[in-house]
Amino acid sequence: MELNYYAISDLLESSKQANVPLSSLVLQQQAEQLELSEETVYNKMKENYHVMASSIAPGCDPDLRSTSGLTGGDAYKMKCAVEKKANLTGSFLGGALYRALAVSELNASMGRIVAAPTAGSCGIIPAAILTMQEEKNLSEKDCVMSLFTASAIGMVIANNASLAGAQGGCQAECGSAAAMAAAAIVELSGGTPDMIDSAVAITLKNILGLVCDPVAGLVEIPCIKRNASGVAGAFVGAELALAGIKSAIPADEVIITMKKIGDSMSPTLKETAEGGLAATPTGKKLFSCVFGNSCQKKKML
Repeated sequence: MELNYYAISDLLESSKQANVPLSSLVLQQQAEQLELSEETVYNKMKENYHVMASSIAPGCDPDLRSTSGLTGGDAYKMKCAVEKKANLTGSFLGGALYRALAVSELNASMGRIVAAPTAGSCGIIPAAILTMQEEKNLSEKDCVMSLFTASAIGMVIANNASLAGAQGGCQAECGSAAAMAAAAIVELSGGTPDMIDSAVAITLKNILGLVCDPVAGLVEIPCIKRNASGVAGAFVGAELALAGIKSAIPADEVIITMKKIGDSMSPTLKETAEGGLAATPTGKKLFSCVFGNSCQKKKML
């Protein structure tokens, strides 16, 4: 079986013709390509899902801090707000936010995570799918299968644009992860292939042009909070699509647009830490805190 990972429209058309979820086709194709059984490939993805799930608790440790000392402890704060029912959006979005922060903060603290698709955007997909499982009482199998759909979307983006902040800005990292998560959410919700296309398109459209400007050159500020924003964006795209709202611009065209925007973006805004938030007065002070002795980090934070 041949699946075209150069166009989302082709993938979704194959799903329509076979009358099965996209994840089923991707699992079958990957097993054939790798010359492994579908069970073996599925179990490998399940292992990834277990690593994602196991990242939440340590990421919510109130004493967790990154090596730089710049970040840590925010997932705990968000989780406490959710548990106390003190947040504005309830356990659904609130749960997604603290899970996204947890995985991202664990990454910054050198914990074990799954690059999904990158380390800088590692919190978005786990937060989306784990929250869906918790809130919708979904089976682990369905959640693991949705990762195959997310992966297929990521492969199309990688083949046509980029997944790297150094090449396309944060739209290529958190944007791609959010689009992948949106596709998984739609499949987990029983949405149609056309809804997946719209969810991916809407999610990416809402994050086009996002720059990569890590303070002090570290994947912490503002990267971690952008993971929280990214999972929120994934749910926005999925919600709109599931309601029957169509994207005027198809996903494949949005991906090409993302590439063009990334290509025209200044190098100072592509992971060089020479522009954006990294170049602000506070950003520069934080750089000195990490790599010099000009101030005390605790006072800055």
